[in-house]
Amino acid sequence: MEMHNLMFAFSIPTIPIAEGTEWLTTEITRKFAFLFDPIKTHFGNFMQWTADLLNAIPPFLLIAIVAILAFVMSKKLVTRIVLSVFSIIGLWLIYNQGYWTHLIETFSLVLISSLLSVIIGIPIGILMSKSRTAEVIITPILDFMQTMPAFVYLIPAVAFFGIGMVPGVFASLIFATPPTVRFTNLGIRQVSEELIEASESFGSTGMQKLFKVELPMAKETIMAGINQTVMLALSMVVIASMIGAPGLGREVLSALQRAQVGTGFVAGIGIVILAIIIDRFTQSVNKKKE
Repeated sequence: MEMHNLMFAFSIPTIPIAEGTEWLTTEITRKFAFLFDPIKTHFGNFMQWTADLLNAIPPFLLIAIVAILAFVMSKKLVTRIVLSVFSIIGLWLIYNQGYWTHLIETFSLVLISSLLSVIIGIPIGILMSKSRTAEVIITPILDFMQTMPAFVYLIPAVAFFGIGMVPGVFASLIFATPPTVRFTNLGIRQVSEELIEASESFGSTGMQKLFKVELPMAKETIMAGINQTVMLALSMVVIASMIGAPGLGREVLSALQRAQVGTGFVAGIGIVILAIIIDRFTQSVNKKKE
């Protein structure tokens, strides 16, 4: 009893981390409402406008456009035929099952979050390749972003932007950006020193060396990173539906909550079809025609 009392007397006090974090989040949301509210309103309207614009295109016309692009962008003849036929059958199946509007909403979410990730990630990757200090500082941040469970990103997204497409894009942006940053840094650092020295000997400026030598030579590696970014953004579709993001992910979540196996299976197949098409499109950019 005396030992128990002694241990109780010297017990470590509980640190109210949860309360402090909640207070900090509330303060940030309140003080930066002038920044978050316009982003939520205007960016949300832009995303809805993008989805409405794509929905305005007749489904069969859009399917034909995708099939033609699949045939043109693919390099091998066999791949052209297979991908074109797969695109037609897969997209028609989604339309036939009544999920076309959800598909467009999902694609809009993936497209915008991927573009933002690339726009943000490539300059950061270039900065890391040029500065050892920047690489040392940014690398732990990327490690943190990649190791954090995807569900955790939903907490600040909801706190700052409420529910809807905007927090879904915000969560996808955090989750999907690291591959583009890492692969851009890696691709530029792998450019041959002889090529760099040759460009310098011809009097190239830093910008000329970057845009005419380093980035073209690192294109394949950078595109591999972009491919991973797009796939990660697509993988967030179902998770983002938990905070109100529309699309096929919402249908999967709804089917899961209601134990509707058939509905969830069809919506899941739609996500898989979209993932395969996008993956093949992004991969075809790197391959040479044969």
